[in-house]
Amino acid sequence: MQQSLTPAILSELRRIVGERGLITAPNQLQTYECDGLTAFRIPPSAVLLPETTEQVQSILRLCHRERIPFVARGAGTGLSGGALPAEGSVVIALSRMNRILNIDLPNQQVTVQPGVINANVTAAVAPQGYFYAPDPSSQTVCSIGGNIAENAGGAHCLKYGFTVTHVLEMTVVLPNGDIVILGGKTPDTSGYDLAGVFIGSEGTLGVATEMTLRIMRRPETIQVILAAFDAISSAAQSVSDVIASGQLPAAMEIMDRLSIEAAEISVHPSYPVCEALLLIELDGPEAEVNLQMASVIEICKRNGAWETRLAIDESARFLVWKGRKAAFAAAGRLSPNYIVQDGVIPRTSLPMVLEKLNAMAAEERLRVTNVFHAGDGNLHPIILYNRENPGEEERAIDLSLRILDVCVEAGGSITGEHGVGREKQCSMSYMFSDPDLETMQRVRRAFDTLNLANPDKLFPTPRLCGERTRGAYAPHPLESSGIAEIF
Repeated sequence: MQQSLTPAILSELRRIVGERGLITAPNQLQTYECDGLTAFRIPPSAVLLPETTEQVQSILRLCHRERIPFVARGAGTGLSGGALPAEGSVVIALSRMNRILNIDLPNQQVTVQPGVINANVTAAVAPQGYFYAPDPSSQTVCSIGGNIAENAGGAHCLKYGFTVTHVLEMTVVLPNGDIVILGGKTPDTSGYDLAGVFIGSEGTLGVATEMTLRIMRRPETIQVILAAFDAISSAAQSVSDVIASGQLPAAMEIMDRLSIEAAEISVHPSYPVCEALLLIELDGPEAEVNLQMASVIEICKRNGAWETRLAIDESARFLVWKGRKAAFAAAGRLSPNYIVQDGVIPRTSLPMVLEKLNAMAAEERLRVTNVFHAGDGNLHPIILYNRENPGEEERAIDLSLRILDVCVEAGGSITGEHGVGREKQCSMSYMFSDPDLETMQRVRRAFDTLNLANPDKLFPTPRLCGERTRGAYAPHPLESSGIAEIF
C-alpha cells in the first residue's frame, strides 16, 4: 500500500532539498493544489523544490522505495490538469532549476534546466540573431519542462513544428531513480526514438532535468498582415486556399468578434472591428516574402476580406501578436468564468465544425468565443459562463467535452497542445481503440512499473469515466494492492 509521509520520510526529504526546499504548511500547499485548470483541486502531501538533477534523483529513489506518488510541476500554467496532484502525492516543483547551462551558437543549440521560461531562451540568443521557435501563448510565463511534458506548440508551429521538433537531447530521471540520456546532440541518433516517446507524455514517464534545444537563425524579413472578414467561414477558406497555393506561412491565426473585443480592452492592439480577423505572418528572404505577401492578399480579397492591413515594423508586429496571445486571459473581460478547450480538426473542416459548435452553444444557452491556430486546425473555443448561475458550470463542462467529440468525428484530435491531463482522459477512449490504449499503457509500465509518476492522468478509468471508457480499461498487476488505479 502507498505509505504516508511519516516524520522519518519528511526528515529524509528535508536532507535532500534543504529546509527551504520542502513545503508542508497547509496554507502554502494551496498554491500547488491545481494548475491553470482550476476546476480540479487536490492538495499535495508536500512540495519539493530541487535545484539539481542529483536532488531529483534522490527524491525519486525515495518515492520508489516508499511507493509515494509524485507529480512534476513546471510553472503551473497548464490548462488540462496535468500538474494536478494525486491523492497522497508529493509535488516536485522545478521552478528553481532555471539556469541556462550552455549556449552553443556554432551548432545552434542551447542547454537549459526545466524551469527556464520559454521566452527567456530566445532572449538569451536574440542579440546574436537567433530564436527558439515554439511559442505558446503563455511563453512569457510557461517553462521549458512543462512545454516538453505537453509537447507545446504555439502560433508558429505551422511552419516550425511543435516542441518535439526542437528538443535534441534530455537528461531524464526515471521513476525508479535511474538517470538516462534520451536523444542526442547530433542530427540523428541510433536506436529507438525514446526522446519522441517522452516528449508529450505529460510527466508519466519520469522527470526531465536538462534539455538541449535547437535554436534557429532569425529570418531576414518578417511581415504580418491583418485581414478583416464578415464571416469566420470566409477567413477559414482563405487559410485553406493559402496552403493549397503551395505557400507555408510562419503562422495563420483567426480571432472572432468577441475575442477581438476582449483583446482591444486588454492590450489595445488596434485591430479592425470585424466578425473574423485573420493574422498571417510570412518570413524568409525579402524578395520571396514580398511575392508571397502579394499572393496572400489576393487570396484574402478573393474570399471577401474588406480590409487588409500590414504591420509595417517590429513594434507593430509585437502589438499584433501581443493582442493575439492575450486572448485567453482577456476572456476574463467577457465573463466571470470560462473554459479554454483545445482540439484539432482538418483545415478543410473549419467552416463546418465552427458552425456546429455555434449551434451547440446556442442549445446550451452559452456564449463561445473562438481564437485558434487556423493554419494547423488547432481550435481553442472559449466557453463563457457564470458558476453562480445554477447548472451553468455543468453545462459549460459538458459542452467543452462534446466539442472534443465533434473534433474526433471530423477526423481530428482531442488535443493539439494543452495535453490530456485530468480534463480529457475520459475522451481518450472516444478517440482511441482498446488496443491503442493498451499499447500506450505498456509503454508507460515499461518506464514506471509502480505507477508513481503522475498517476490518475492521461488514460480513462472506470471510476472517473464510467461507461465512456467503452471497455478500454486494462487492470494493472499492482491495482489489487492499491498502487495503480489507471491500468
